[in-house]
Amino acid sequence: MRHPAARHTRTAVSCTAVLGLALTATACGGGVTPGGGEQKLSGQTLTVAGVWTGVEQQSFKKVLDGFSEKTGAKITFSSTGDNVSTVVGSQIEGGNAPDVVMVPQVGVLRQFAKKGWLAPLSKEIGTTAGKNYAQVWKDYGTVDDTYYGLYFKASHKSTVWYSPEAFTQAGVGPAKTYKELLSSGRTLSDSGVPAFSVAGEAGWPLTDWFENVYLSQAGPENYDKLADHKIPWTHPTVVKALTTLGQLFKDKNMVAGGGAGALRTDFPESVQQVFGPSPEAAMVYEGDFVGALVTDELHKEVGKDAKFFPFPSVDDGKPPTVSGGDAAVVLKAGKNKKAAMELVKYLATPEAAGIWAQSGGFISPNKKVPAGEYHDEVTRKAAKSLTDAGNSVRFDMSDQAPAAFGGTQGAGEWKLLQDFLRDPSAPEATARKLEAAAVKAYRN
Repeated sequence: MRHPAARHTRTAVSCTAVLGLALTATACGGGVTPGGGEQKLSGQTLTVAGVWTGVEQQSFKKVLDGFSEKTGAKITFSSTGDNVSTVVGSQIEGGNAPDVVMVPQVGVLRQFAKKGWLAPLSKEIGTTAGKNYAQVWKDYGTVDDTYYGLYFKASHKSTVWYSPEAFTQAGVGPAKTYKELLSSGRTLSDSGVPAFSVAGEAGWPLTDWFENVYLSQAGPENYDKLADHKIPWTHPTVVKALTTLGQLFKDKNMVAGGGAGALRTDFPESVQQVFGPSPEAAMVYEGDFVGALVTDELHKEVGKDAKFFPFPSVDDGKPPTVSGGDAAVVLKAGKNKKAAMELVKYLATPEAAGIWAQSGGFISPNKKVPAGEYHDEVTRKAAKSLTDAGNSVRFDMSDQAPAAFGGTQGAGEWKLLQDFLRDPSAPEATARKLEAAAVKAYRN
């Protein structure tokens, strides 16, 4: 499974890390809810752990406050940092396990389930999730036919962000096909600004590039097979996807700084190269969380200074929808399973998701969240695109892989795609190396 320390910092790049900070959400007032009903968890305590720090942690605290006000439960949240598995394992061994953990990857959820750490979610939670979510989200929270994880927060990783000013100057518009994307990119480059800033310094943005091309070109069935390593990375569909991606990577005018420059560019820098004070590129591909960097770090207006279009379709495929997310799980070793199940049931409601949606920096896989709850029009668009995709959504493939292959800096898929970015001339050779690394990791 993915090594917890290698968790993508995609949604927290602009947050101040305050590891171990405990935030307490308490009920307001006495033993009745604001609506007058009895608070059925009054006097009970509940502990929640998750990766979130800074702004994200403060936003989640508001959600927990909402639960406290309804139930009377006193909730303490603590950040695990990126080392979710290690921290939670130590807490279980030490006899102070949290009641609920917000798990950031499918691979980690499966790891917890295989270790026997998780309590099955209640039938009531399953029923609520069935009404509010596409089935695919329940599937990603299920291990060996048992439902363990309720996905609360999601990311939309099929968004191409662009500078409207650069597009206007070059006379191009959002692309609907990969062929159009390359054509528009060359026009942009000819106008004096490279088409793309690519964050190659860490491997995870490159895995996202590959996954979007592969999902559209090879289709969801092959995507699922490759994610489970039921087809090899030497499969013709993989070689074709690498070849397609290489069309962009090999064009030195298309990528700011060329491959060598991209390999020195981290994710925040890639966004700054497009939306910062001295633009060096017209587009940056990454998820909806780009918007948070644009707003919080670069102080630009999303929807005006920065816009996005869906990742375009490749060949005859459908436009891809790749996602990620954080799932709420209940630990067997926790001290208050009843209250824990009540919290997870609450997190399955549009009410809970709406609280964070109003704060911004959040989209939910819950299709019942009213559009008006989202912070801005661009976020509404991303959320609608995600929920409209229904069961065609596919979870980030590298997040489903063993950590040695899909989640370790300087190794496996991350390293081999960095090598491919540096020299994309031999996709077949890259596929062979990917397969060798996958065989080794999946056998572990």
